[in-house]
Amino acid sequence: MSFWDRLTGGKPKPTSTNLDYLNEALALERQGDYDAALTSYRLALRQTPNNHKVLQNMAIAYSKLGQMEEAVRCYRRALAIEPKLSGAHYGLAFLLLRRGDVSDAAFHLEAFLMDPPKSPEAERWVKHAQKTLDEMKGAGPPPPSHPGQRMKTNEYPGIAE
Repeated sequence: MSFWDRLTGGKPKPTSTNLDYLNEALALERQGDYDAALTSYRLALRQTPNNHKVLQNMAIAYSKLGQMEEAVRCYRRALAIEPKLSGAHYGLAFLLLRRGDVSDAAFHLEAFLMDPPKSPEAERWVKHAQKTLDEMKGAGPPPPSHPGQRMKTNEYPGIAE
């Protein structure tokens, strides 16, 4: 599943038919077909409207398509359901920072850092979030949205599938 289990949401457990749509969507994303993946995510969300993992994955797909406002909406909805969803805080922070909403971005970076994921892969993103927050507080220019590179229009910060 990757990107530390889709931003720490964990690996899917085969407990319902909803996961068939979720797995289909993840496979479509790996193939680069984000529009089709979003269709599968919508079907999964229709079955379980409050599934924060599906909403978070939808936000990632929207980000990859360059539809940042839709991505922001999905992250916010996921956080309304699961307020401590660290991956959603991380992704939302960088989308907000990109559009210039520095104070709201700082809030979400701090929320992410209050309860960061614990894994070797996640350490890279924790360091990036801390560095970004430190630079924001120091009034320096914001760093690239992805450690070590500039973010392109259709690229999502930290997503590598």
